[in-house]
Amino acid sequence: MPRLSRWFVRAALLHMTVGFIIGALLLVDKGLNLESGAWRTLPAHVEMLVLGWIVQLTMGVAFWILPRFPEGPKRGNVAAAWLAFVALNAGVLSVVAGTTLGPMPGYVLAGRSAEAIAAAAFVVHAWPRVKPFDVGNTGG
Repeated sequence: MPRLSRWFVRAALLHMTVGFIIGALLLVDKGLNLESGAWRTLPAHVEMLVLGWIVQLTMGVAFWILPRFPEGPKRGNVAAAWLAFVALNAGVLSVVAGTTLGPMPGYVLAGRSAEAIAAAAFVVHAWPRVKPFDVGNTGG
């Protein structure tokens, strides 16, 4: 597994762990009716599990599994994939901070912008690697 894929997967596992812990605290609060204000963390819980875990894990596996090039850099534009990794994590953390620490729309906007940059950078990286399977000449 390439180094960047390992970074994606490990970061995804960290986001999953924190997201599950937040979810567990929400369930405890709901079950015991503590009225502790824990529900302020619901947006962070969703952000970490959807974008931090699922999207990031998908990007890491895609970087690893998509077809490699026969010449040149085997995995294409790796710098764009690294940009996607950094921007996605910065975006998730910014949105979590903006929704958990108080209503800070500037953090949320910056985070969503970073996540959009991450998506665009990953598309730039992956687009040339998505190609039809070569089944040879079928004579058709």
